[in-house]
Amino acid sequence: MSQYFRLHPDNPQPRLIKQAVQIINDGGVVALPTDSSYALACHLDDKDAVERLRRIRGLDDKQLLSLLVRDLSELANFAMVDNRQYRLIKSVTPGPYVFVLQATKEVPRRLSHPSRKTIGLRVPDHAITLAILEELGQPLLGTTLIMPGESEPLNEAEEIRGRLEKQLDLVIDGGACVCEPSTVVDLTGVQPVLVRAGRGSLAPFGLEETA
Repeated sequence: MSQYFRLHPDNPQPRLIKQAVQIINDGGVVALPTDSSYALACHLDDKDAVERLRRIRGLDDKQLLSLLVRDLSELANFAMVDNRQYRLIKSVTPGPYVFVLQATKEVPRRLSHPSRKTIGLRVPDHAITLAILEELGQPLLGTTLIMPGESEPLNEAEEIRGRLEKQLDLVIDGGACVCEPSTVVDLTGVQPVLVRAGRGSLAPFGLEETA
């Protein structure tokens, strides 16, 4: 049975943020709001939690999860980027984008794409998620909350609780999110490649909206 916290979307209560981080540190899988839709997240280094998160989403180990980071100061620990890539990422973060990047050796093998050695990286623009990341002191592992067989992400905390109460440890209600997933852009090649169109302009990447 999951816990349910109602947090202010702009000024989240520190006491509840601390409790949420404790649940994550104890191996919990949580639903939390982002600047696109709601996401599922867990501790980066908790193998059992990562496996539970994948089961809820219906993802196999070949499907990329994203690192949620509070700012770009942690970027070099997990991804290899050149100056061009860094400037591009910096120009649109925080924001509703996931960047596919070459993973460093710091990234556990089970978290990177098994054949390409890539990792997804996201700097969300949402006060609740950023407060959790600040309190946690390290990235979260996350994925857009789209249920198996469905195409639209969930964006209402009450609905998430109703559908996933027995599978999650915590649902954080920060109000309704935009019902649109993050935009995923692969930056591992010479030119950016659109993986998934979602919230956020494609113009900074020189990509067409119809790509």
